Amino acid sequence: MRRFRLAVVALCLPFLLILALGIVASASWAGDIAPKGKKVAVDAQGHDIYQVDANGIRIGYKLIGSGDPLLLLTGLGCTMERWMPEFIEAASQKHQLIIMDNRGMGYTTDNEQPFSYELFAKDALGLLDALGVQKVDVLGYSQSSVTTQTLLLDSPQRINKAVIHATSTDGKAVTAFFEHADLPENSTIKKQLQAAMHWKTPLEKMPLIQNPVMLLVGTEDKVVGTQSSTILAGLIPGAWLVQFKNGTHHLQFEAPAAFAQIVLTFLSMDETIPAKPHP
Repeated sequence: MRRFRLAVVALCLPFLLILALGIVASASWAGDIAPKGKKVAVDAQGHDIYQVDANGIRIGYKLIGSGDPLLLLTGLGCTMERWMPEFIEAASQKHQLIIMDNRGMGYTTDNEQPFSYELFAKDALGLLDALGVQKVDVLGYSQSSVTTQTLLLDSPQRINKAVIHATSTDGKAVTAFFEHADLPENSTIKKQLQAAMHWKTPLEKMPLIQNPVMLLVGTEDKVVGTQSSTILAGLIPGAWLVQFKNGTHHLQFEAPAAFAQIVLTFLSMDETIPAKPHP
């Protein structure tokens, strides 16, 4: 009888271990997000595009992949299609990607409010609310890197980790770059530039950020330079600073595999050591 009991225990232990691991996994990942709103299109890769009412407008978005949610916020004058397929493929293996169009671009409408980064942040939160998502990782590029700064300052409880890619602490310096750029005659882009004109990072508040943050920039980025990323990395506690040598403002397109690798490495690591009481 004793041998029988030992055999049963031996058989049950692996099952119990699998069950325990499943419970731990489910505690950190509640399952994939179901799309909400109206299906309005299909992208070139066959992914459904939806619109949902949020923050007074209709926000266009799509969901790709499976896993913990990662919100992708793109740059000035860009739509949700402005992400490298190689990055999307790699990231969607680990995360469920929430990819949205910024206000007035692509499938997202504009209700004529003056643009600001606070408004862009509320758009992103409005989409998360509509999808029933309480907390996400965020990757914000260029214009949306400043939206990500705003989210970290105003709504840190909604953010897990944040990647701030190709950012600036002074919007006037960025708009000066575009004064002689060959931009399309687009009223939305003009409003985006006006929002940038009024932005200056409140540097005194950055040390208050407790979320894990990575600053990512190319050393040859002529649009925003590297100084803003370096300054923010020195102010945000524990922030990573990753600089790609010879990378420009279009780093994602120049080194898609390495870009994906560093983003996914940062998002997957738990680099926080539990605080220990002083002896």
